[in-house]
Amino acid sequence: MTTVTAQRFREFKMPDVGEGLTEAEILKWYVKPGDPVTDGQVVCEVETAKAAVELPIPFDGVVHELHFGEGDTVDVGAVIIAVDTDPGAPAGEVAPAAAASAAEPLAEPVAVKAPEPVRAPEPEAPKRQPVLVGYGVAASSTKRRPRKKAAVPAQAKAGPELNGHATVTEPRPLAKPPVRKLAKDLGVDLAGVTPTGPGGVITREDIQAAVAPAAPAPAPAVSPVVVEPSVTSVQPSALETRVPIKGVRKATAAAMVASAFTAPHVTEFLTFDITRTMRLVQELKADPAFAGLKVSPLLLVAKALLVAIRRNPDVNAAWDEGRQEIVHKGYVNLGIAAATPRGLIVPNIKDAHAKTLPELAAALGDLVAIAREGRTSPGDMQGGTVTITNVGVFGVDTGTPILNPGESAILAFGAVKEQPWVHKGKVKPRQVTTLALSFDHRLVDGELGSRVLADTAAILEYPKRLMTWA
Repeated sequence: MTTVTAQRFREFKMPDVGEGLTEAEILKWYVKPGDPVTDGQVVCEVETAKAAVELPIPFDGVVHELHFGEGDTVDVGAVIIAVDTDPGAPAGEVAPAAAASAAEPLAEPVAVKAPEPVRAPEPEAPKRQPVLVGYGVAASSTKRRPRKKAAVPAQAKAGPELNGHATVTEPRPLAKPPVRKLAKDLGVDLAGVTPTGPGGVITREDIQAAVAPAAPAPAPAVSPVVVEPSVTSVQPSALETRVPIKGVRKATAAAMVASAFTAPHVTEFLTFDITRTMRLVQELKADPAFAGLKVSPLLLVAKALLVAIRRNPDVNAAWDEGRQEIVHKGYVNLGIAAATPRGLIVPNIKDAHAKTLPELAAALGDLVAIAREGRTSPGDMQGGTVTITNVGVFGVDTGTPILNPGESAILAFGAVKEQPWVHKGKVKPRQVTTLALSFDHRLVDGELGSRVLADTAAILEYPKRLMTWA
């Protein structure tokens, strides 16, 4: 009799890295089977609906198996990696399928013994390794046993006998969890999909092939006809590319739909002369206090909005539908919309209202750099109160931005362009821009929204007000 060591093979499950998220996509593995790992070592990078996050392993050992590949979407709580914490132990001491997870150890050692034969003439049944429910019989080595082909046709196989007659049960189609989810989302019955993967496993390509339009039947042969050259007819599907909606893009879409159809949006616009602020930007770039910091028009727009909020604090609030209350906030977590390779995200600068201009410049530079590198943490995107989106960097004059859920206002900063402008009674070329402020009309009325927009523009038109109004 062999005693199984329950804690040798430990399993690490996909954690909830962002307050209630249900799934994450594995972007990259940093280890492979056979690699040694130590407690706290980062083993993979995953992307949630909020950000890309690196996951550390919580124990020492040698990687035994990776349960999912790069690009797979994994539910929170699913095992993603198994680690052999005692690689020096004899190979036959424990079966991988009987290993307990890190969070759920076996209650007591399990003894392996041969089952008694049912009839005397029959030979003794082979010994079996202990297993966990639902995993089947495990091989004695540490490697996964290859899947055996079914001895009956794939359409049906014999089940238990009832009244002397064998019942017929349908086998469960073989597919990984992400493939099953894709099939569910597209309304595809796995039983009707022809598998092409190894061992009869249904792949993502099989699902996509099942929903692709059938190829048109060949036309009957006809006599050749000479025609003038024309545009070649191409099936629309051949010119289409489908990209799964997941990660940041999926979360952003859901948030924008919820915001647009929950909060009554009002957007106001104001065009003004920003020439003096553009000159101040050039002066600050040469100021020793900003050495090593990026000074841009966005920095001064952010500071102007913070001053306007200080003058009109009721705009910095949120609507609590559950309690039917308006929550006024005594702090400003300033969100900055950032375009990244994985989509638009809105991290925020915590306590932006309390920062000096150089401190705000440093925080803004760090926020943008981290976002572009894909290293923004979920915490950096939570708790925002007001947001700025800089559409001017794309040459856009203005827009009607949609509120981030839980916020009451968002400011769009348009492109700065040289235009003819009446200045001191004469038409002169001046630097002109447009601001657009969208706000939640449930708690911000037209007067309050107009004052915030007007104050922000007034500061940028005469930036000396940063000192007099602050």
